[in-house]
Amino acid sequence: MIIDETDRRIIEETQSGLPLVPEPYGHIAAALGLEESDVIERLSAMQARGVIRRIAVAPNHYALGMTANGMTVWDVQDDAAEQLGAKVGALDFVSHCYLRPRALPDWPYNLFAMVHGTTRTEVGEKREAIAALLGPACRAGTILYSTRILKKTGLRLARKGKH
Repeated sequence: MIIDETDRRIIEETQSGLPLVPEPYGHIAAALGLEESDVIERLSAMQARGVIRRIAVAPNHYALGMTANGMTVWDVQDDAAEQLGAKVGALDFVSHCYLRPRALPDWPYNLFAMVHGTTRTEVGEKREAIAALLGPACRAGTILYSTRILKKTGLRLARKGKH
């Protein structure tokens, strides 16, 4: 996918997040010498083309008191994994869900779903809800609790002229 210079400037301006002001797109437009409507239209077009996936809030779960965070991992039958993964990903308590290849014989899990909670008991209850949804197509599952945040950023474009 090819982006033009204006799209690149918009990505560079927004890649660290939107400004916390009443009119963030207007603020971005002013910084770039564009019209607010142009910024909104270009971001929408880039999303439609798959250049950017989404514009969303990325909360700091720890700051919100959700310190018992766990990646649930599941060994789901391959012929059901995509359909069930979509259902798991739609649960309101799952922040992200994805399929990955197994690494047999040591790692049989192919479906991953991140859940957050204030206690491990709460996260365990959410894990049980996922297990019930997966039903007999799930052969095994466990949960890996987070101990610290390593990185919470997406791709960053280098500013032109800087290396």
